[in-house]
Amino acid sequence: MRADAVTRRAAVDRAAAANVRRRSPVRQSGAPAPDGGTPGRESSTGTAALGEAAQALIHGRHKVGIKQLGGPGPDAAQLDRLLRAAAAAPDHGPMLPWRFVLVPAGKRARLADAFAAARRECDPDAGPLDLALARQAAFRAPLLLLAVARLAPTRSATPPLERAVSLGCAIENLLLSAHAMGFASGLSGGPAMAAKALRELFTLAPDEQAACFVHVGTGRPHRRPRARPRPEDFLTEL
Repeated sequence: MRADAVTRRAAVDRAAAANVRRRSPVRQSGAPAPDGGTPGRESSTGTAALGEAAQALIHGRHKVGIKQLGGPGPDAAQLDRLLRAAAAAPDHGPMLPWRFVLVPAGKRARLADAFAAARRECDPDAGPLDLALARQAAFRAPLLLLAVARLAPTRSATPPLERAVSLGCAIENLLLSAHAMGFASGLSGGPAMAAKALRELFTLAPDEQAACFVHVGTGRPHRRPRARPRPEDFLTEL
């Protein structure tokens, strides 16, 4: 694991330890602190440390191109943690308007065929090189997940956009959790997401839409991360 990943994980561990202290029954009861100090002071310190760790995690994560993602990738236990992080996304009760599909190594060739078919569907003039490049995308990154949105009929009380927002939150939780483990990640999509070949491969229901692929692995050297927008670039006041 790289040095920056170790430093990041240490910060998260320190914040977690502070959070455990914050949840002490003595502090929750409102009783005087054992050392005679002011109740709640340690709680505030722990909350601040947890907040700093969360900010470091959010601002430290950057997209990595899928061509720069190699092994190793998450193991079974780590994948379970990633999915549990996704499950913490805001949702409309038990609706669960999204799901993920794991594409294991043994099924990547089938996905490559679907990518090639999708490229032909979107671009009938695609040549052999175009199709070969489309196929290669199926073999990027050791962990590959398809994120699927369950958009539901228009008569649903929950609009499709709200369902899509929930999926976006689930994906971000997963990416941040992967970052905390020391992995790099990226997303890929494009016209292939709506292609017939892809829908058939993943047996998508009529009310489901493939949103994007989530790639997780170990990042290779890459270019300097792109500057993020400033708040004044996207915030206005009513």
